[in-house]
Amino acid sequence: MLLMNARFVARLAIFFAIRAAQATKPVPQPDPCASISGRRWVQPSEARACLGAAPLDPLVKANIIEVVNKTLAFHTSTNYQIHAPIPFDKDVKEDLVADLERISKQKYDSEFDFHLDIYYSFKNVNDGHCGVYNYCYDSLYVTYLPLPLVLLTADDGSQSVHIAPEAFSVTSKEFEDEIEFWQNALPGHLKGKLASLSGAKVFLINDKEPFVAVNESTETAGSYQSFATRQNSFFSSYHRGAAGWEYNMGNFATKAHPLVDSVKLTVQRVNSSVNDSFTIPYLSRFGSNSKNFTDLASFRANNCVATNATNGVDLYHPSASVQAYEETPPAIAYFQQQPPVNPVEYRKQPMNVLLDGLPLTDIDLPEHLQPSMHALNQSYSVAQFYMLKDNSTGVLALGSFSAGNFTLFGESLLSGLLGLKAAGAKNLIVDVTNNGGGKNVLLSPPLKELTKSVYRVYLHCTLASSYSKTRSSTSLRAANTWKIIGPKESTEPQAGLDSSTRAGPLAQLIVQKIASGGDPDELLSYNPVQWTNASHHAFPSLTNWMKPTIDTVINGKHDSFSQRYGLLLALFHGTSLIVTQYFALRRLGQECQPFSWEAPDYALFEPEDVLIISNGRCASSCSLFSITMSKSEGVRTAVLGGKHGVPQEYCGTVGGQSTDFSMVDTEVKSTKLKNHTLAPPDFLSNSVQGITWRLGYGIDDPEQPEEWQPHPADINIPLTLETVNNPVAIWESIASKEFRKQKLFQVQIDY
Repeated sequence: MLLMNARFVARLAIFFAIRAAQATKPVPQPDPCASISGRRWVQPSEARACLGAAPLDPLVKANIIEVVNKTLAFHTSTNYQIHAPIPFDKDVKEDLVADLERISKQKYDSEFDFHLDIYYSFKNVNDGHCGVYNYCYDSLYVTYLPLPLVLLTADDGSQSVHIAPEAFSVTSKEFEDEIEFWQNALPGHLKGKLASLSGAKVFLINDKEPFVAVNESTETAGSYQSFATRQNSFFSSYHRGAAGWEYNMGNFATKAHPLVDSVKLTVQRVNSSVNDSFTIPYLSRFGSNSKNFTDLASFRANNCVATNATNGVDLYHPSASVQAYEETPPAIAYFQQQPPVNPVEYRKQPMNVLLDGLPLTDIDLPEHLQPSMHALNQSYSVAQFYMLKDNSTGVLALGSFSAGNFTLFGESLLSGLLGLKAAGAKNLIVDVTNNGGGKNVLLSPPLKELTKSVYRVYLHCTLASSYSKTRSSTSLRAANTWKIIGPKESTEPQAGLDSSTRAGPLAQLIVQKIASGGDPDELLSYNPVQWTNASHHAFPSLTNWMKPTIDTVINGKHDSFSQRYGLLLALFHGTSLIVTQYFALRRLGQECQPFSWEAPDYALFEPEDVLIISNGRCASSCSLFSITMSKSEGVRTAVLGGKHGVPQEYCGTVGGQSTDFSMVDTEVKSTKLKNHTLAPPDFLSNSVQGITWRLGYGIDDPEQPEEWQPHPADINIPLTLETVNNPVAIWESIASKEFRKQKLFQVQIDY
C-alpha cells in the first residue's frame, strides 16, 4: 500500500510538473506579416507589428554601421554638420560619426527600431542628399490621412491653419477604394460627412495649437537646413510632374513609416459657428515598390536582403558587363525626388537630387486647380510653358531637372523660352515649387559618348551665356541663365560654381590608382578625364588631380578636400610680361560650357523682369540654378506661403553633386581596393546610403561652401483661399502685383 501511494504521489508530481511547464511555455504567436499579406490597406499598428517582428541580427547591425561609417568619409559635409555655420547654426548640429558610435553600443528590440534610429539621426543633419534608407522599412507601407492641411492668410493679414479646401477632391479620387473607411470612422453627426471638413479652420491638433505640431514635424522632417522650409513641408502643395500636375499632401497627411495610429482635431467647418472635435485614424497603403509576401520569412526575403543593385560592381572583373551595369536601375532611384530616369542616362549624367524616405508623389492635382490654358507646343514633361492672359507674362513651370528623354528636355527649354518671347512675353515667372533637382547640369562630366550630342543642354547654361559655333557641350542650369540673362562676366566662361570633392585617404588612393593606369577604359567618376577645370580645359589623362590636397580643420576635426584654387602662370621675356594665363588646373569647374547648339547671343529677359518662385522646396540642381540667378544676376526670388515672422529661404540643400554608396563601392572595387581596411564592405541589407560627393563654393563668399550661406527670399507671397495650390491663380496674382510694382518702382527711379 505504501509503495502504491509513493507511486501515486510521484505520478501526481510529474503531472503537476508537466502542467506547470505547459503553463510557462510561450504560446506560439500568430505571424504578424501573414495576417496582413495580400492586403493593400492595413492599420498602421498592423504594419508596425510586421515591420518590428524581426529581431536585430548582430551581424547585420555591425555590417550596416561599418558600411555607413566608412562611406561617410566620402560625404563632403560630415564635419560641417557637427555644427553648421551661421545662419544654420541652430538648425544643423549633428555628429553622425558619434551617432553611429552610440548606436553600435545600444540594444534594440527589433531591426526596425535600429533602422529608425539611424534613419532619424541622418534626418537630423537636414541635408536631403545625406541619408540611410532601407527598402525593408521606408515606405514599405506609406501612411496617409485624408485631411491634408494648408496655411492661409486672410485679408487682414492674420494666418490660420486649415484643412485644404481641395482635400476631399484629392482623397476621394486617390483613395477611392478606402474612402468609406474614413467616412465611417468619423463620429456622431460627422459620420459620412468627410467632404464637409474641406476648408475647415483648425484650432487644435492633439489638443495643442497647430504650430506645435508643425514645429515638432520640423525636428524629424530633414531634407532642408532652413527651419521655414521644413515648416512649409508640413502643408500640402502642388508640383509639375513628368505626366501632369501632381499634389503633395505634406508631412502631416503622409508618412514614410506606420508610427502614428490617429490624430485628434478641433476644427470649425466652413459656414459653421460651432467647433467640432474628433479623432480620425491614419491608414497604411502597401508601397508601389514593395515586394509581395505571405509571411515574415517571405517579407524578409523579398524586401530586406541586398539585391544585385544594392552594392557596387568591379567594372574590370572578367565577368563584368559595363552595359548591364549601365542598364540596371540604381538602388537609390526609388528615393530620389525626380521622375524616373533612363538608367543609361543616369550613369552618364551625374545627379544632384534630393532623397527622401517617401517616394516622389504621383497623386493628381485636382482638375479644377490645374492650368486650363494650353501649354505652349514646345513644352515637354516637367517643363511646361504658359502665356498668361495679360499677354506680357510668360511662365516656365519647371518641376524637375530630370525628364524621360534628356535630349527633348534640353531642346524644350530653349524653344519654349523663344516661344514665350515670340508670343510677346516681357516678364518671366519660373515656378520651381517642389523641384528636388535632378541631372547635375552644371557638373556634367564630358564623357566621350556625349561630347558630340545634345544630351548636355542644361538649364543654368541655357539661360545665362552666349553661343559660339565652336562649342561642343552644355548644361541646363548654366544654359538657362545664359538664355535669360545673355553673355556677361558672370556667365562667361562659366555660369556655375567652383567645387571640390572630399579627399579622404581612400579617395586619394582611388585617384592614385587611376592616375597609375587603373581605369584604362575611363569608366570611373574619379577619372580626371571626366572633369574640366574652371577654365574649361579637360584634365589630362592619368593626372592625380586631387594632389596636393587642401587640408583644413572644421569643428575641431581635421579634414581634406581636393584643390580648387588655380595657378597663375606667366611667361616672361626679359622683363616684359608676354602672356599670362589663369589655368585653374586644380579647381573643378562646372563642366557646362561651351555649348552644342545655337541660341541667342543676347538676353531674352532682363533680370528685373524675372521672378523665381517656389514654396522653398527647391533643392540640389534647383538650388544651384536659383542661387546663380539670384546672386550673380540679380533675379528676384519669392516663397509661397510661410509663417509670418519666420525668414523664408528660396532654396536649400545645395550640394554640387550627390551620389550613393553603390557608386563609391564601384570606384573601390574597380580600382582593386575592396580589401583595403578603409574600404566599406558590401551591404547585407537592402539599404541605400546617399552622400554629397562634390560641394559647390559660394558666390558671395567664394572661400566657403554655398551650402552654408544664406538664401533669403526677396518676397514672401501669402497664400489665400483663392490661390492656395492653384498655380494659375498664383501666377496671375504675381503678374498683376509684383511685376506692376517693379515697373512703377523703376519709373520712379528713372524719373
